[in-house]
Amino acid sequence: MTGFPLDQVNFEDVYSGREMVPGSEVSFDVVPWDIGAPQPAVVRLADAGEFHGAVLDAGCGLGNNAIFLAERGFQVTGVDGADAALAKARDRAATHGVDVEFLWADVTTFEGVEPRFDTVLDSALYHCLTDEQRTRYAAALHRVTRPGARLHVLCFADGDDGLGMPMSVSQDDLRTHLAAHWRIHDIEAVDYTISMTAEALVRSGGARMGFTIDPDAVRTDEQGRVLGRMWHLRAERA
Repeated sequence: MTGFPLDQVNFEDVYSGREMVPGSEVSFDVVPWDIGAPQPAVVRLADAGEFHGAVLDAGCGLGNNAIFLAERGFQVTGVDGADAALAKARDRAATHGVDVEFLWADVTTFEGVEPRFDTVLDSALYHCLTDEQRTRYAAALHRVTRPGARLHVLCFADGDDGLGMPMSVSQDDLRTHLAAHWRIHDIEAVDYTISMTAEALVRSGGARMGFTIDPDAVRTDEQGRVLGRMWHLRAERA
């Protein structure tokens, strides 16, 4: 199998250690975006006072960012479409002694989610959606937020940084899908920490699905974990 079919990725299987896409032979012992802690970019946003009120963590995964924000005193709701991820997120929240509401929902509709959020965090969800899903997602986020709500989207950026991510998106893509419902203030490049080393990513077999990595060019943190280039979009509810 070659290429990266977004519409065939089964995140329930990813969080359970099975193949990312049936027949791909690509699976992970450790989920690549699970660093066991909040993303440094999210910590910087919190330090800068970018979160307020009730916070929605859209595509919360294993809950690291939601738990961190709850520890900072925010009322946080994490939403995901993978039951396996939500079960582990609830366990982690209990271990940390914080109260986070974790809900299952389709992020293209947020059906069953009440419209009460003042800040939305999307850390590595947007780029997992198809074009049609991105349009519906933008509208659904608008529905579940209050007037004046802030939106922070972190998604893999196009461009050459030694790490080729087939689901990376352009700034034009972000504007095309979000601008109808969100006033975009700015889009800037930031780093995103991946849980794996360059060597581990190469061994994962991701090249069969379009992932490429240049071990000599890719950047890493002090622990040897790969750093991916992301767009950080900052917007306000229109």
